[in-house]
Amino acid sequence: MTLPGDKSISHRYAMLAGLAEGTTRLSNFSTGEDPHSSLACMEALGATVVKKDDGTIEVTGVGGNFVQPKVDLDCGNSGSTMRMLAGLIAPHPHTFTLIGDHSLTLRPMERIRKPLSAMGARIDLVEGHAPITVHGGPLKAIDFDTPIPSAQVKTAVLFAGLQAEGTTSLTESVRTRDHSEHALRAFGATLNRTGEKLSIPGGQKLKAIDAMVPGDLSSAAFFLCAALLFPESNLILDSIGMNPTRASLLDVIVALGGKIKVLNVEEQHGELIGTIQVNVAPGGFNGTTISGALSAQIIDELPVLAAIAPYTRDGITIRDAKELRIKESDRIALVAKNLKAMGAELTEYEDGLSIPGGQKLHGAAIDSGTDHRIAMAFAIAALRASGDTEIHGAEAAAISFPEFFPLLDTLSQR
Repeated sequence: MTLPGDKSISHRYAMLAGLAEGTTRLSNFSTGEDPHSSLACMEALGATVVKKDDGTIEVTGVGGNFVQPKVDLDCGNSGSTMRMLAGLIAPHPHTFTLIGDHSLTLRPMERIRKPLSAMGARIDLVEGHAPITVHGGPLKAIDFDTPIPSAQVKTAVLFAGLQAEGTTSLTESVRTRDHSEHALRAFGATLNRTGEKLSIPGGQKLKAIDAMVPGDLSSAAFFLCAALLFPESNLILDSIGMNPTRASLLDVIVALGGKIKVLNVEEQHGELIGTIQVNVAPGGFNGTTISGALSAQIIDELPVLAAIAPYTRDGITIRDAKELRIKESDRIALVAKNLKAMGAELTEYEDGLSIPGGQKLHGAAIDSGTDHRIAMAFAIAALRASGDTEIHGAEAAAISFPEFFPLLDTLSQR
């Protein structure tokens, strides 16, 4: 099966294409609502976006000069759009207001205000949250130590640094996904990494590209976990993104008893794209512990791993994942609530969960909290439960993966 384009890469390509000079052509762009919020913001800033019949998206950029938008920049449900866009627009001499839906106004935004203010931007928040007003203007380079592992904060600083005066450097003690670094280089920017330190010289111009967005590994996580639930499963995923800063998920699948065979792999614009085959190893479906840097690297995939934990032999423990509490919902609380509704025993911590293995689950009414990842995670848990499961707010899946339920239906019938 082939999955829709990676959301993280789609966001970054959309934004850099909007700033660049020339027309960027993107195939297999994400079908999720979030990256389309990024495209809509680019249009409001003066870029032209054309969606072709074959699914290709063409973005003609502003050549380095965003216009004063006539409307607020609506980021929808997308924290990625809001945080990264703030850095991209901060060097432009206009006033921008970034808004979003109710869930987005609950997510923390102080983490981007600090570095951008240090560069000279004036940014107004409402008690640390959206709506955000960015009073843009010339920025000066900074040396920034990221206090929490966040690819979005890193990206906001790199996007601002690209257009600032001087060379901006950024140090991250826990390495986060590096899609922004690859995307910036693809569009012609120079940036350097030495150990934990990234640096980007300011005043650089970007040029349009033609690119295919690799299949989304975070979306694949649901099907990888589903494959583990059934010993006779055989899953082949084509053109999937295999970026090493994201592929930790595959290591966890192997630790749980998955057998992964890479059938081919190639590189495009710095991103690895491959075809993988997944089976369950004989005697597989063990448990594992996920903590430290690994929790940060696979933060989006933790809900579905937790949802299948009761079916493992030895259980799954997740720690150092407090960030899950401030996503689209409090994902730790919702996973705990819904697993208990299905009859599971578990221990909830401030920063994670401990879920014993060898449990049997029954169908239940699931509260998704209108969170796409919770809705999809419990659809997977329901595959092995006895009786029917009803997921309230299942339509939230469209935020990231509109094809999820039809694809799951097709796979589970095979």
